Amino acid sequence: MARTVTDRGYLGPGLPFLRVGSGPAVVLLPGLSAHHRLPEGAELTAQLAQLRILPADRTVWWINRRHRLPAGATMAGIAGDYAAVLQEQFTEETGGVDVVGVSTGASVALQLALDHPGLVRRLVLVSGAHRLGPRGRWVQQEVARSLRRGEVRRAGALTMATMGATAPTSRALGVLGWLLGVRVLGSGDPDLLTTIDAEDAFDVGDRMSALGCPLLVVDGARDRFYTPQLLHETAARAPRGHLVLYPRRGHLSTQLVRRLPTDVGAFLALPS
Repeated sequence: MARTVTDRGYLGPGLPFLRVGSGPAVVLLPGLSAHHRLPEGAELTAQLAQLRILPADRTVWWINRRHRLPAGATMAGIAGDYAAVLQEQFTEETGGVDVVGVSTGASVALQLALDHPGLVRRLVLVSGAHRLGPRGRWVQQEVARSLRRGEVRRAGALTMATMGATAPTSRALGVLGWLLGVRVLGSGDPDLLTTIDAEDAFDVGDRMSALGCPLLVVDGARDRFYTPQLLHETAARAPRGHLVLYPRRGHLSTQLVRRLPTDVGAFLALPS
């Protein structure tokens, strides 16, 4: 069932947000996007579809990264923007607010929980870990180089191909990414490129033992951005870490697993 947006706009230093549904709040940090403006049209439809991974009885705050990020922004700086917004918007949430990060949003969410303890009640990483895997890092570096050179179709093909769980699926998605071109990741918006650069340097593996909130890591065993070993490490290094690994699923198809909303909802419903 499609969800209806009840409020939208910009928060704090310029973070675009959508508010959907009713019930206890949960904050969703999305993956890479072509720009950091409010989504419209097909982009809005795609972002709202992503909300299916969350329980239907929650108020979902979809919050993207700041529009017009400062040049050279780090993951810590990006997480700091979110911290300011959470402190302002969720002062009534005793013990913090539940946060779910998807892909690049998972990297930001983990940085947020580590740098600003007390703001995050429970943390869910969907297709994310304490750093990018070798393949994922290479792909994002190549995507950034391609966009800076104006090779938009190559950037789209690389991005989409890496989403697949099998070689045939990756080839098909790569062709689709080439055909879609600018519709995959735009044509090189500075906010996108700054975010990719920030995630390239992101690695909090040596800090995981200090994570103060319960953690759930959810991904597919065939995610080409993150190896199974990396996912296991992320959950195992956290004091209260849990891992759900779906066999035969890749970066994109993990979000299509039918039991994903149930697994995420059950974790968020656990008593503190």
